[in-house]
Amino acid sequence: MSGFTLYPAIDLKQGRVVRLQRGDMAQATIYAEDPAEQACVFAADGFQWLHVVDLDGAFAGKPANAEAVARILAAAPMPVQLGGGIRNMPTVEAWLEGGVTRVILGSAAVKDPHFVREACRHFPGRVVVGIDARGGMVATEGWAETSTLPARDLALRLEDAGAAAIIYTDIDRDGMLSGVNVEQTRALAAALETPVIASGGVASLADLEALKAVAADGIAGCILGRALYDGRIVPAEALALAAG
Repeated sequence: MSGFTLYPAIDLKQGRVVRLQRGDMAQATIYAEDPAEQACVFAADGFQWLHVVDLDGAFAGKPANAEAVARILAAAPMPVQLGGGIRNMPTVEAWLEGGVTRVILGSAAVKDPHFVREACRHFPGRVVVGIDARGGMVATEGWAETSTLPARDLALRLEDAGAAAIIYTDIDRDGMLSGVNVEQTRALAAALETPVIASGGVASLADLEALKAVAADGIAGCILGRALYDGRIVPAEALALAAG
């Protein structure tokens, strides 16, 4: 991974594109009925990657929006990284063989680190670890549970696993348009060799500028959600900033 990559997010709930507030499934705003169409829009905008999350799958512990993901993969000309409900090796293999470029392992990183290491070893460069934190502590099961494990400790524990990247999400800011947690993201990235992708709360170009300014500390990119759907961030401007 080189440069600073922007990942537009497609979060799936019952086959539709939604955004949640702080991961609360009861507070879902529907943005599109057709995820494949949305993927094509992002491709036309010039984005190079897609970040897809099976929200129902994250809560169920197994894939729940497979049909929608398959349609996205068929329609999108760019690589896709997918998270949500990926908790065992057969699921990892099925998605990677089915056209997903990278899988994101979140809850499994806390509950089954051996599996994460095994997946990274079997599929070098194709496994991303998702670390979602509430108040600095790791949350799991679609953010329904908060552990007593600090996010930094988990990241350091998995540093030698060989993940392609770590996606760090500040749940308290996710979907709230309250601004990205630059300081915490930078501190985590600086402590690691593994590249960090920022997630949660990105509200404006100013947030992207702030992240880009500290990218040398190991921040490899950023996930864009609500701000993109609400028109607060214009794709062309964001992509120019990322490339600049």
